[in-house]
Amino acid sequence: MPVPEPSYVSDFELDGRFERSTGHPLVIGFLGLLVAFILFQGISLVVTLAILLSAGVTLTDLLGNMEQVLSDHAASILVANTIGQFFGLLLPALLFSRLHSSNWKSYLRLRGVDGKILALSIVALFALIPLVQWFGVLSDGLPWPESIRNFEKSQMDLIENILTKDFSLLFTISMLALTPAICEEVLFRGYFQRQAERSHGIVWGIILSGVVFGLYHMRLTQAIPLSMLGVFMAYLTWRTNSILPAMLVHLANNSFAAILGKFATKEGATIDLETFEMPLFVVIPATIVLIGVLMALHRLSTVSEQVERTSRGANGEQSASTQSDPDEPTTSAL
Repeated sequence: MPVPEPSYVSDFELDGRFERSTGHPLVIGFLGLLVAFILFQGISLVVTLAILLSAGVTLTDLLGNMEQVLSDHAASILVANTIGQFFGLLLPALLFSRLHSSNWKSYLRLRGVDGKILALSIVALFALIPLVQWFGVLSDGLPWPESIRNFEKSQMDLIENILTKDFSLLFTISMLALTPAICEEVLFRGYFQRQAERSHGIVWGIILSGVVFGLYHMRLTQAIPLSMLGVFMAYLTWRTNSILPAMLVHLANNSFAAILGKFATKEGATIDLETFEMPLFVVIPATIVLIGVLMALHRLSTVSEQVERTSRGANGEQSASTQSDPDEPTTSAL
């Protein structure tokens, strides 16, 4: 099966070692995600155990009262998780991309973007949040098995314990927002989305990147809203040919959730963010605003793309015009 050429193919060459094999891009992309997932979990676990044991926690204490130990050492859990993301998610994504192309930055879409596009991306996010919240409550209301409910409850309990600690807001956002915004975006919107686009085209590349991102968090009751966010960030990445808007949106979304979560877990707060039902009189206008902002973002990105291509063409012509005549003598470079 012929593999469709990726968008902006002129930005990079497919000259890496992985391109010498006959492996299908999507299969290699999924293998990359699997390797990253195993490394992330393994590194996080090893670092967590190392920190806890160095702090005097015994294996007996850990196994006997794990919840209390993790709560008492919440900062250690965050640090271990951050180390796991950088070495288990970010580093493999960079390495895999280099094995596809020598110009790995272009392969991952690591490039600057117009400030207006970044601003519109944030506006679109806050217009999307009510819709995501509405679908989140709808998804949470489905008859999920009790085992899934219990597993996700343990996840949320750990997060709530972290948010109730007296950590600075800067530390919390750095651990829970900035780190995922960098590491997860390079892996999902940078590497995996590129592989999915090469395999199944732009539309399916965007959808696959978003859905896999939603499932990767292992929260089935919230897979739909997480996938919606993933698809939105994947669209931004493709439309702007840069992962910076997706990184900024990821950072803003997680920061907003962390701030609200910190407020909601304070004594006396009664807001349950998981079950807070967004009223339709908010969802419908927000959806209309979202459509309008996406249309503006599409037009602005198109103009920016045309300007960039014109500039590249002009630079190419200028470079060609300044080349020396092959029939004239040249001066040897020192």
